[in-house]
Amino acid sequence: MARKHGRTRGGTVLVAGGAGFIGSHLMDALLTQGCRVICVDNFLTGRMETVRPLLNHPDFRLIRADICDLTDLDERPDRIYNLACAASPPHYQADPIHTMMTCVRGSGNLLALAARTGARFLQASTSEVYGDPEQHPQREDYLGHVNCTGPRACYDEGKRAAEALCFDMLRAKAADVRVARIFNTYGPRMRADDGRIVSNLIVQALSGQPLTIYGHGGQTRSFCYVSDLVRGLMALMAVETNPQGPVNLGNPEELTVNGLADMVRDMVPEAGPLVTRPLPVDDPRRRRPDISRAKTLLGWQPQVPLAKGLSETVNWFAIEMGTTPARSASQSSLSGEQLAQGV
Repeated sequence: MARKHGRTRGGTVLVAGGAGFIGSHLMDALLTQGCRVICVDNFLTGRMETVRPLLNHPDFRLIRADICDLTDLDERPDRIYNLACAASPPHYQADPIHTMMTCVRGSGNLLALAARTGARFLQASTSEVYGDPEQHPQREDYLGHVNCTGPRACYDEGKRAAEALCFDMLRAKAADVRVARIFNTYGPRMRADDGRIVSNLIVQALSGQPLTIYGHGGQTRSFCYVSDLVRGLMALMAVETNPQGPVNLGNPEELTVNGLADMVRDMVPEAGPLVTRPLPVDDPRRRRPDISRAKTLLGWQPQVPLAKGLSETVNWFAIEMGTTPARSASQSSLSGEQLAQGV
């Protein structure tokens, strides 16, 4: 029997992986828009702390389940966001078989649900589908340079397989499917142990530890604040004309890992010195999105400067860890232009 509930003005939205970093911010935004939100999460990497404030919300429902096992719901969603997969190397490599099956079987289950219910579907893919890219910046028509048998393949190839499923469903006219290729995203609610460069550096700095740099630190990344990414995801879901292909969502401003470390050290004077470790296998040397499609199709581009977003993130971690908040960008010894460039 279908679960009874009042009709909300924003419709019913299923967010798989809603207890995760990005998913929790997305759910907050959807609830603010007046949506009924159903969160499905197995809590392997998602955290109850991120959804606990929503448990008494009248338009929120939590289902503790793995999308690999999810076959049906007692509610009919209007939209489905699939963010359900561990996204950092230490977590997705901890159980690589489950990671691959989450991408393939789990995405297949949600796509089948979308086909049965007529729900619009958005797949959270990743810049990792480009691998260690030989094209720079990366455009959506670049086919990538991925090691299909390496230690990152469970995630990289899993996401590529999920994209293939999505576009097969779209070509078959079985579901209205959209695919977002998400580049490095940061902000409050990141896990301290997720192994990503932003959280690693911030946690080490706030603990007064040396900051670990893998390789020579000259490899580049492009960091998008989580609120900007959520706007992009919602815009991609909302656009009426299907893009008929993946859409990059990320910040096109590129900086080195060393530059990011310098910014963190300037915001957290207690941080220790830089120490280097060997670069992990298949770690990308450069990464920067070409967001021309997102600008044209969605009217979207990032708005939060890195200095501001990084300060907000450091302050959130400081509260979580019970340490001293970061110096603001205006208090920094670096100029605003230097902070923006990460030098």
